[in-house]
Amino acid sequence: MNEGWEQALEEAVERQALLQATFSGAKGKAEEEGGLPPRTVVRPVRLKSGLRYQFEKHYRTKVLHENVEAGEAAARMAELLRAGYRQALVKTKEADLQILIGKKGKAALLRKPPTGKADAEAPSHDRAKKRVLAEGEPPAFLQELGILTRDGKVKADKQDKYRQINRFLEMVQDVAAELPTGRELTIVDFGCGKSYLTFALYHLLAVEQKRPLRVIGLDLKEDVIAFCSQLAERLGYDKLSFQVGDIGQFGGLEQADMVVTLHACDTATDAALAKAVGWDASVILSVPCCQHEAFRQIRSETLAPLLGHGLLKERFAALATDAARTSLLEAAGYRTQVLEFIDPEHTPKNLLIRAVRRRESAQAAERRRQKWEEYGRYRDSLSLDPALEGMLRQAGRLPD
Repeated sequence: MNEGWEQALEEAVERQALLQATFSGAKGKAEEEGGLPPRTVVRPVRLKSGLRYQFEKHYRTKVLHENVEAGEAAARMAELLRAGYRQALVKTKEADLQILIGKKGKAALLRKPPTGKADAEAPSHDRAKKRVLAEGEPPAFLQELGILTRDGKVKADKQDKYRQINRFLEMVQDVAAELPTGRELTIVDFGCGKSYLTFALYHLLAVEQKRPLRVIGLDLKEDVIAFCSQLAERLGYDKLSFQVGDIGQFGGLEQADMVVTLHACDTATDAALAKAVGWDASVILSVPCCQHEAFRQIRSETLAPLLGHGLLKERFAALATDAARTSLLEAAGYRTQVLEFIDPEHTPKNLLIRAVRRRESAQAAERRRQKWEEYGRYRDSLSLDPALEGMLRQAGRLPD
């Protein structure tokens, strides 16, 4: 079969652009004979545990539901077509995709203008959505950090910080199911600063979800680390520790399950990403800060009108850097998303890169190779030499 339709399904799921997919025209007639149901409908649903894809199987006398993790959804949909469905209508935010399977197994992919709403959100199958840290139910760390008053109200000058913390935890919840189970997790927060988000992450996973874990916060400022260590002790967060140190020099760990790096300057972000990949971290959350490397390197005759203005070049270089990082993470075996972290009116540095390690498979290996080749063309077109590429290449984490 044509690989184009498989990639279209995978990308729709990865970008969270899928609205609904309907599979029909199954070979065979009755479920009693072991055949496919006449119709299967797939749609995203948002549960407490994060985003899932519901496979709704329409038999003649019953309808069955199965919720599938996001990482498996595209492969499961592709398997439906291989199993005998002759057509699928896949509605995404960007386009409607019609997949037709011929008698000899040859596939055709047709793209049409979208009929779904681009701003549609996955429906919730849980109770009405509320903030992860609800006002009026005050976790002690929010009061200790000066976000909430003693009666659980958000202070007027901390509203933005409160929203940022909740937004961060929503992003964590969406991928929490990707973390290993049955053992203690190790999470590292590089450049933790005053650790608002570090404490929030620990509260969510260790206190509310009662997962066995340890969290390590790293920062260069001794006074900040001393403050955070004392606060963790007061709160009884015995598996939350803080260290003074540089990201590039950090050692002593053979493996980590989640790596968080927020506002690490320039190539310090790349050092954190490289360590995360080297540890085979299941989840990476990164908010880059200042990005000087690409600004110094970037060259392109085609883009001369843009690159000739310092401000435009600076903004373009930042986006070019993050595009290179996501492509390199894809080539290293991750699926990535670039999300808006907070409202851009508060800061222009509001992008978060979220990466989840893919399961090993022949299809995943081919995807890595394609992303590596795509990245190479992109890098060369802008005369870039990203630090992250060198770090990952040295660690043997990129395709040959």
